[in-house]
Amino acid sequence: MPRATPPDARASAVPDVVIAPSPNDVLAVITRAVFQTGVSWAQIAAHWDAYGRAFADFDPARVAAFTEIDAARALEEPGVLRSPRKVRAIVANAAALVRLLAEFGSLHGYASSFADYASLAKDVKKRFAFMGDMNAWYVLFRLGEPVPRFEAWVTTIPGEHPRMREMVERARAAGRSSER
Repeated sequence: MPRATPPDARASAVPDVVIAPSPNDVLAVITRAVFQTGVSWAQIAAHWDAYGRAFADFDPARVAAFTEIDAARALEEPGVLRSPRKVRAIVANAAALVRLLAEFGSLHGYASSFADYASLAKDVKKRFAFMGDMNAWYVLFRLGEPVPRFEAWVTTIPGEHPRMREMVERARAAGRSSER
């Protein structure tokens, strides 16, 4: 039987859309968005298991309850980018997610409470730390929430963004794009 060809490092760094995301999935996607900012996606992908260990398998309630000692421990996890600001952002984002889930029941309940993408993205950027235009679109796209077509949206963001393009193309090929 022929052996499967392993994906190259670049392809494995491009994450998939999450179908029916759990609260842990939502925090994982937010965490990846925050830590990928300014860093190669491959670097984060290569050490992704370390992030799960550092952030309690992305359990929002557990991470929201992190103390300074827990945050320091997360920074010491081998493979986790040494950024105290990003670690504090994940703790704050976990707390924001816990509040969001208490209010809306699910990410989808929250997202569907907005009339359009622009107002949803604006609230995501306000509600969560380290969320700019790029991360808001990335998080919503990966979690299957409606977002604008990539080709039109990306013209509003400076730069080329080849990994984002690859992510969108893979999702489209798999029939998992939430673009409108």
